[in-house]
Amino acid sequence: MPELTPEEIERYARHILLRDVGGPGQRKLKAASVAVVGAGGLGAPLLLYLAAAGVGRLKIIDDDTVSLSNLQRQILFADEDVGAGKAGLAAAAIKKLNPNVAVTVEAVRLTQVNARDLIEDCDIVADGSDNFDTRYIVSDACFHAKKPLVTAAVGQFDGSLTTLRPFETAPDGTPNPTYRCLFPEKPPPGAVPTCAEAGVLGALTGMVGALMALEVIREIVGFGRSMVGRLALFDLVNMRFETLSYGWDEDNPLNGKGAPSA
Repeated sequence: MPELTPEEIERYARHILLRDVGGPGQRKLKAASVAVVGAGGLGAPLLLYLAAAGVGRLKIIDDDTVSLSNLQRQILFADEDVGAGKAGLAAAAIKKLNPNVAVTVEAVRLTQVNARDLIEDCDIVADGSDNFDTRYIVSDACFHAKKPLVTAAVGQFDGSLTTLRPFETAPDGTPNPTYRCLFPEKPPPGAVPTCAEAGVLGALTGMVGALMALEVIREIVGFGRSMVGRLALFDLVNMRFETLSYGWDEDNPLNGKGAPSA
């Protein structure tokens, strides 16, 4: 693993003081490469906290441009950024925050065709996309590429978060669950309104995006209990938080009993 420079030791001193991170954990962060899908409401705080934490390389995958309605929650951007590409702006903000972080910009739409190539050179993926089509594409690609995935979603006042490692097995020998074990099928078109249709509380995206960064850091450093097989649910109307357990579905098409062998 790469050594820390004197400047980095000072920059990350509050991490290094933590017993469960320390110098070895900080070097793991420096050596890590993370692909972030989406630089919007979730991606903005996620990217900032990963950069501040000292993740060595961040790949930003987003083909969207900034609109005025984004500014209520997408804290990477300002008025003068309206109309400009999100990925490039996010990269510039990251370099300003922490010049030690290498940034790769992929201003393209992630699809079934390019998903595997986009994540192949990264150690872990974080999906903050805002639609079910992309979430299923990303989770399938991570399964086949054997990449850990931290994925989250938000509604009007609610959110959810989990981590996926379905290419590994649980302690009892069963496969870890896939995204399709948790959500077997996409909801019908129009069944779940988008944030453009229903609205979303801006601070909610900041909270969930920050928690995504925490889970990515956890997976890299290796402290505490992973969110694999657990789904965190956040209800901000009633300020209620709970964690549910879920398991492998033997009928899922990726690593179920009827799935094709790798």
